[in-house]
Amino acid sequence: MEFSDEILLHILSYVPCTDLVLNVRRTCRKLATLCLDKSLTHTVLLQKDYKVNKDKVKQLMRDIGKEIYQLNMAGCYWLPSSTIDHVTRCKNLVKLNLSGCHVTSLRLSKMLSTLQHLRSLAIDVNPGFDASQLSSECKATLSRVSELKQTLYTPSYGVVPCCTSLEKLLLYFEILDRSREGFMLSGQLMVGESNVPHYQNLRVFYARLAPGYVNQEVVRLYLAVLSDRTPENLHAFLISAPGSFAETGATKNLLDSMARNVRLDALQLPKAWINGSGLLQHLKFNNPFYFSFSRCTLSGGHLIQRVINGGKDLKSLTSLNLSGCVHCLAPESLFRKAEDDIDSSILESLVVSCCNLRHLNLSAAHHHSSESIGNHLCQLLSRLKHLLSLALPVCSITDVAANVEKPPSASNLVPQTFGRKVRIGIQTYPRNLSDLVNQKIDSSVFWALMRSLRFLETLEIIGSSFSSAMPRNEPAIRNSLPPCVRAQSVGDSEVAAISQLTYLQSLTLAQLPNIITGSGLINIGLECQHLRTLSLANLGMMGKVAYMSALMDMLKHCKCLRDLRLEQPYFCAGAQFFQALSHCSSLQRLCIVSRSGTLQSDAVMSFMANCLEVIMCHMFMGESLTVCKNLQQSIVRSFQADRPALNVVIFPLLHEDLTEVIRDVPMRHLDEITLFKSRVAEEPPNLWW
Repeated sequence: MEFSDEILLHILSYVPCTDLVLNVRRTCRKLATLCLDKSLTHTVLLQKDYKVNKDKVKQLMRDIGKEIYQLNMAGCYWLPSSTIDHVTRCKNLVKLNLSGCHVTSLRLSKMLSTLQHLRSLAIDVNPGFDASQLSSECKATLSRVSELKQTLYTPSYGVVPCCTSLEKLLLYFEILDRSREGFMLSGQLMVGESNVPHYQNLRVFYARLAPGYVNQEVVRLYLAVLSDRTPENLHAFLISAPGSFAETGATKNLLDSMARNVRLDALQLPKAWINGSGLLQHLKFNNPFYFSFSRCTLSGGHLIQRVINGGKDLKSLTSLNLSGCVHCLAPESLFRKAEDDIDSSILESLVVSCCNLRHLNLSAAHHHSSESIGNHLCQLLSRLKHLLSLALPVCSITDVAANVEKPPSASNLVPQTFGRKVRIGIQTYPRNLSDLVNQKIDSSVFWALMRSLRFLETLEIIGSSFSSAMPRNEPAIRNSLPPCVRAQSVGDSEVAAISQLTYLQSLTLAQLPNIITGSGLINIGLECQHLRTLSLANLGMMGKVAYMSALMDMLKHCKCLRDLRLEQPYFCAGAQFFQALSHCSSLQRLCIVSRSGTLQSDAVMSFMANCLEVIMCHMFMGESLTVCKNLQQSIVRSFQADRPALNVVIFPLLHEDLTEVIRDVPMRHLDEITLFKSRVAEEPPNLWW
């Protein structure tokens, strides 16, 4: 209490606002004054305050409502829709995020009618939304909104027709092709509702589509408006679409108009719109900060010539997504196999030109380095000293020299299938870092890369053939592709190298075939004390979880871990595992995906009782439907009252109704942890909030 006010305010900025206002400020007069300082009440973040409930929100709005200028309630799915009524106390709100909250048309109308200063809004548009229920006062507020984020669960324009001053429009399409009753949905909308003139101030257009034909139909209607007259101030145009999204005459006209009239800072297009076209040659860029060519057949020659103009200075570029671009590091895509060696000169040109990259995604492709010294992918990437997040395929981190000198061992030749077990000699690994360093580690290119990227916060090492068994809108995958041959030697020593990343916060490891004991995981647990998110999938041989002992040792040291996702066939979620997991005192979300996996209900209940912060438990195993339902009901019955945000889904992985169960999972959990995907450079940095 003898610290200066400035230092105390800095400390208090790390305390959730509900705690400050409802608890801390009641302790003494000095803190009572400081807790109401404008620097602490100006912006209120409730989006991951899982302990907040309706009464706390009501009290918070009553006490400091007039002082709040920015309010983020994104993903507060557990709060009843009546909670939104209390937001009307925040008369001075400028920015409001209600994504993932239950908001009806009438409630939205009542709330927005009182928020005359609002300029930024994020909402969900659910079935039953009716724009005709919006009052004239509400529409007046919307007419002044310059930033809008809409998540669409039903074919609709939402509130877009009312927003006549839009500068930033973000659209997330989560519309399913079928209703809950099984009826096919149509993506047709009334053309007259689109309000063509209102897009003329648009600077940022972003659309992210979930799988499904209806999503594509609806986004085309939004794009048709843009193609009629392209906004002259547009500087970011981004469309993220999975699978095939064919180009039409209207979209081609839009792109042609963009090439003539605008200069872009950020670009992302569906792969079909770029593949085989000269589009990139005509688009003009102005200090770009984000490029995504995910899953495009863009060759390295086109990348260098058309994007960075043969080595043009691109120091402004901070985020680059080349995920699934199998030919992006080769001169030409014609007559080239995906497994052929990369052209290191292309990567070198990229590294030199884009020297300030902070986020780089090279996953979902085979990037094999040649035997030439000094040109390994890891050696070239080590020059990017500003990297904060990095995604690589497993085969790209292989030490080429080691592979040439040593033929694959017997363990590497065993097929990665669910068939008959084969007894092999087990390669022993030391269980501590110092012993590993003494074993040929100093010469490893991946160890050197990890040593050079000390400030890396997010790392993904994902097998180029890996596909998750967890579905999006389709049945669970029953068979996975074997790992790349070049990846067969990647295992425990490479995992141990990651422990050099002192500031690592998020780690994803998927399809590392040569994990024998998992000893490297222990090193990560000991050294990476800031680790918050851990995702492990298909490590080692598929028939047995050989790294279980090491994983349990690792978890005992992960005091900051909040999210854990495990995907592994035959995983046994038993008493020993949950006892080790109980050491993760900060854990909030757990997801286990395991074909033929088993669980012990008593162990799960004991774990939930011991770990009071856990609010999400998703387990998709090989147990019967009866076992799963009984356990889910027991957890909800025992802990829902004390944990308002509790979300529990326990269901057989291969059950035919799994997709129906998944559609009820809150989007925050589904998007951030339950569904496996690469998240590095997935969106431009600071896209929203």
